[in-house]
Amino acid sequence: MKVLITCPPMLRSIDRFKPLFAAKGIEIFCPDVVQTLSVEELKSLVPQYDGWIIGDDPANREVFTAGKAGNLKAAVKWGVGVDNVDFVAAKELGIPIANTPQMFGAEVADIAMGYVIALARHTFIIDRGVREGKWLKPSGISLADKTVALIGFGDIGRNTAKRLLAADMQVIAYDPYFEAVPGLKVRSALWPERLEEADFIVLTCALTPENKHMVNKDILAKVKPGVRIVNVARGPLIDETALDAALASRRVHSAALDVFEVEPLPTDSPLRQYEQCIFGSHNSSHTIDAVCRASKKAISLLFGFLGVE
Repeated sequence: MKVLITCPPMLRSIDRFKPLFAAKGIEIFCPDVVQTLSVEELKSLVPQYDGWIIGDDPANREVFTAGKAGNLKAAVKWGVGVDNVDFVAAKELGIPIANTPQMFGAEVADIAMGYVIALARHTFIIDRGVREGKWLKPSGISLADKTVALIGFGDIGRNTAKRLLAADMQVIAYDPYFEAVPGLKVRSALWPERLEEADFIVLTCALTPENKHMVNKDILAKVKPGVRIVNVARGPLIDETALDAALASRRVHSAALDVFEVEPLPTDSPLRQYEQCIFGSHNSSHTIDAVCRASKKAISLLFGFLGVE
């Protein structure tokens, strides 16, 4: 059997997992992937393999149809997010498929909290200044008693709430499936009620057709002037054109974005002009420990589908 792996974090640590495949007599192929492969590249590659461990690639009906016409027998989406994968198409085509949820809650929450602190205290601006020979002392804001609009209250959201509450912040959670967690003093609201109370907006939710561009021009017109925004979820949750305008007008004080509408972030993106912003590389879940945990889970699921456990 042969398996295709297109998940960049797993590929960067692939030597750790090669023995697991070798023990089952499975050949693996690891293409050079920066973030994703194109649909055309996938249509060419996927049919050649029995199994596929998917990253953030456009795993749509067209790709799965091509795979089904070839050798593809099963697939696993590495990680939590599934907005790039047409699970319905895979199942209709008889291709067993799963993802690996609840693998990165703590890791992504760590980054979200780090971004909140950085935006509050300007640590990244100080760092840039010191490197340039300056000795900057900007005035930040304290975290205690500030209010956070936390969008998404799943595994990542709950872990983020723990960290925010530990900093004595107030948390309002927005999630259509909200369930209270004992010990977490989190209030809930229907989006976008009470958004004007928020000093920070932190996005940790999944991307769905319904919530694309949920942070848009109309929403940003409602926020408290000087709000700080953190996105460790999916780029298309935010309308970047609207965010650009809100940053330019200072309606939004600053933003920390680990994800973008187009990835990697285009060189001509207007967001690049704002020194008060922090940019990531869709990397908030990427720790040695988490990658190992998620990769082993993905391999185990794929082996089960392929009947080689």
